[in-house]
Amino acid sequence: MKRYEASRSPCPIGRASRILGDRWVLLILREAFLGVSQFEEFKNRLPISRATLSSRLALMIEAGLLLRDPPDAKRACYQLTEAGHALQPAYSAISDWSAEHLFGGDEKPRDWNVSE
Repeated sequence: MKRYEASRSPCPIGRASRILGDRWVLLILREAFLGVSQFEEFKNRLPISRATLSSRLALMIEAGLLLRDPPDAKRACYQLTEAGHALQPAYSAISDWSAEHLFGGDEKPRDWNVSE
């Protein structure tokens, strides 16, 4: 299982990349911003294996981005922490940048609204 190890980099981007540099972490956070909270919901919305999803959720809990409530229940809810919620402006900026620079011609980006 992938484990979270905090970075000791003096650079804030370097430290953030330790957790946010993982594709699955970014996509799981997107789904959490959109209201997904159950393991099966994440699994159904993402093309991710159960083992990888379980590993990344544990990693995100260790990093302080998510809480699992109740911690030992089979059907726990995953909730964004204050640190997780604080990433919302960054997600909006990434979405805006991508829509402007990575879509061309007749392509239209999927609407991505995060309620604050």
